[in-house]
Order: sequence, then C-alpha cells, then structure tokens
Amino acid sequence: MAQTARSSNSSAARASTKSSSRSAAAAKASVRPKAAKTTTARKTTSKPKLVPLAGGKAKKTSVAPAARVSTRPRAATPSAPPVTSASVAPAPATMPPRASTVVARGYTPLVDIPPPPPTPKDFSLEVGDKAVHPKHGLGEVVAIEERDIGGTCGEFYILRILDNGLRVMVPRAAAAHVGLRGVMTAKEADRVLETMRAREVAVDLQPWSRRFRAYTEMIKCGSPHEIAKVLRDMYRLKFDKDLSFGERRLLDQAKSLLMKELALAKSMSEATLQAEVDEMFRT
Repeated sequence: MAQTARSSNSSAARASTKSSSRSAAAAKASVRPKAAKTTTARKTTSKPKLVPLAGGKAKKTSVAPAARVSTRPRAATPSAPPVTSASVAPAPATMPPRASTVVARGYTPLVDIPPPPPTPKDFSLEVGDKAVHPKHGLGEVVAIEERDIGGTCGEFYILRILDNGLRVMVPRAAAAHVGLRGVMTAKEADRVLETMRAREVAVDLQPWSRRFRAYTEMIKCGSPHEIAKVLRDMYRLKFDKDLSFGERRLLDQAKSLLMKELALAKSMSEATLQAEVDEMFRT
C-alpha cells in the first residue's frame, strides 16, 4: 500500500512539473514579439539531377540557384525640368579677326648669283641635237611631238638625259623661259676650268645649314660657272676629310650637271676629264 501511494505521488509530481513548464513556455511565447514579415523572396535551391550516361551510369548535375528577387518598390527619380528658350544662355558674340601686322617678304638668296645670259631669239633644236637642261644636265632631243595638255595644243621637245636616261618634256615655245640652252663652246669650257682652279672659297657661311642652302642655290641656277664653284669646294673638302652625306650629295649633283657637258665641249671622254680634274685638286 505504501509503495502504491509513493508511485502515485511521484507521477502526480511529474505531471505537475510538466504542466508548469508548458505554462511557462506559453507565457514566454505570448510575451515575445512577432518578427516582421519580409517581402524578399527566399533563395530556392533545387536538388541535383541525375543525367544518364553511356554504360548505364548516371552523373549528378548541379543546378544554379535562382537569383534573389526583391519586391521592394523603387524610389521615383526626380524628372529634369524642361529646357526653355529663356533658360539657355545666349552664345557669346565672336570677335572679328584682327589684321596681321606681319608683312610677308620674298625669299632672300644667301649668295649673289649673276643672271644667266639671254637665250638667242632664233634658238631652235632638231632631233639629234644636244641641249642642257638647268635641272637635269646634258640631254639629247629624241623627238619633237605635238600634244594637247589642258586643252592647249603645242609642240614639245622630248629630251633624254644622258646621265640617267630620264625623259623630260619641254614646251618648244617656252624653252628659253625654262632655261634650256645649247652646249657651251670650247672657250667657255676653258673659262669654267679656270674657275675650278681658283684658290678662293665660294661660300664661307656658318653654320653648315646656311652653307648647304647657299650651295643648293648655286646648283639650281643652272650656270656652269656657279656649278663649277660648288664642284671646286666639295673636291677640296674631299681631299682634306671624309665628306658628310650632304656634302657628297652636292658633289654628285655638281658632277652630273657639269662633267658630261665639259667633256663634250672639250671633245674628250668623261674618264679623261675626270682624271684631269682629280690631278688639278691634288696639286
């Protein structure tokens, strides 16, 4: 009897303890505030799928989780006010260009070059004649052709330059204006050789760029005496030192413009004349 009473008392005590703990948990749940519901969709995941392969095997493939989508409303962006003609600033008035006070001047040559002698009025060439072009040197007239250039018909000398085989077309009516002339005589060739033997220096300017410009002017004028001065100065430099690129260029230009004409005027070969000129500057 006593044991039965004890067991009944212990079970009653356990039941009362359980009921008290349940009532305490219910009281806490009633006091705890409820969490606010969020409108953000939860990240969903999907289980990997099985893809059948050859041989009866299967391979797991993972599926990328879906992106989180937000359902919160976006804040409205303020719209820009309309542009009216009153709100646009007027463009500044452009000032008229000022007149330049710099006066353009013509090109001033660095050396005094005498004008070439006038071409005879009855100057005329026939096929097979020799003539000298101021920019290309000695040439031979290979043809006289009538051509239409720019709506104007005229006769042209077809000149083949002996130094390089270049063909130059010169209007027959403007041959004197271009500077085309006949071959010098033997007396004129002797005077040119005397110019080459002179002990003076044609250009004594500093720096080298000014001297190069002066020598170029002398070559372009087409006068055999001026070209002989350039040839003389370059030959003297050649026997004193190694020539620079610009000096070698001047020497080659002067030789191509003068040596063939001198040899023709002196009735000798160009090699013989070249040996005579070399001996002239060695002494």
